[in-house]
Amino acid sequence: MSEKVELNPVMSTYGRFPITLVKGKGSYVWDKEGKKYLDYSSGIATCNLGHVPDVVEKAVQEQLGHLWHCSNLYHIPSQDKLAQLLVANSCGDQVFFCNSGAEANEAALKIAKKYAKDQFLKEIPQIVTFKNSFHGRTMATLSATGQEKIHQGFTPLTPGFSFLPFNDWDALEQLTSMNPDAVLIELVQGEGGVLPADKEWLKQLAKVCYDQQILLMVDEIQTGMGRTGTLFAYEQYEIEPDVISLAKGLGSGIPIGAIIAKEHVAKAFSPGTHGSTFGGNPIATTAGVATVTELTTTNVLNEANEMAHDIWTGLEKIAAKSNTIKQLRGMGLLIGLELDKPAIDYVNKAREDYQLLVIVAGPNVLRILPPLTTTREEVDQFLAIMKQLFI
Repeated sequence: MSEKVELNPVMSTYGRFPITLVKGKGSYVWDKEGKKYLDYSSGIATCNLGHVPDVVEKAVQEQLGHLWHCSNLYHIPSQDKLAQLLVANSCGDQVFFCNSGAEANEAALKIAKKYAKDQFLKEIPQIVTFKNSFHGRTMATLSATGQEKIHQGFTPLTPGFSFLPFNDWDALEQLTSMNPDAVLIELVQGEGGVLPADKEWLKQLAKVCYDQQILLMVDEIQTGMGRTGTLFAYEQYEIEPDVISLAKGLGSGIPIGAIIAKEHVAKAFSPGTHGSTFGGNPIATTAGVATVTELTTTNVLNEANEMAHDIWTGLEKIAAKSNTIKQLRGMGLLIGLELDKPAIDYVNKAREDYQLLVIVAGPNVLRILPPLTTTREEVDQFLAIMKQLFI
């Protein structure tokens, strides 16, 4: 046997920043040297209640002493409870649980195809998504993603997807003539540059879908669980999707994903048509119950919206004086700053010089994702740093 070359045992699929995080609480994380950072990336919109929120920690610790896993061959009380909470607080009727955002979108794509075959006897169902979108990195979800850079190296792609321009009124005429079986759309294109859907455009898209019996599926992986100011972003657009995909903030950092579907769509998933060994396990759904309960029964969202107002107001003032910031956009606490320079330079400077963690959303967009629980003092700290960076 030849001598092994010493390599990092973890595959190089991530461009990692040169810090190792070992602790988090609230809006802050600490590296292995003990340096403290203000985390306004929130695990990419995952730690919506902050790091290690007390209410979730307590619930998970209690569940750890009872049952970790039993498979979906049996009823799981916390899974039933979380499904009830999601149905009660959405326009959907039934829930399927999985482990991640990519799996949630996989489930959405599968249920759309199954529904089309059951209802319309379609041999090859067609699904429309939008240019610049991001729906995941499995073969089906990357094929559904409207970015060529995500496709590179993985052709041939999964067939059955067409892409239309986002926020484009002519695209609605194309959609009408195409008459696909389903539409999958992000209400704010996160990875694509923090681009919100135009409200009137989206309402008209929903009308086309309703009139032509096209399933409307919204990808709320990043926008859900309060990130945009309401529990689900679709609530602000005055539409009712047939399918909602969720993950990220649903478990406060414990891996979980889900789709919520209206009854006429949900019945396409009969026993044996889809499944997941770990999906909806007792630990993950316990975290989900605690998270959704906190978001729906306390003042978290109201306070988050107050902080969002302060952040937007502060950033607008900074942008007005900056020669670098071209545009401020987003919804709630999903915020993008379009710059005239590479955003990664500012991500690195914020981390190295000011111990602030933010991320990018494309080459020239700085993405800001504070915890929904961020405080006024933390907002002031953040805005002071932004002034140093951009004025």
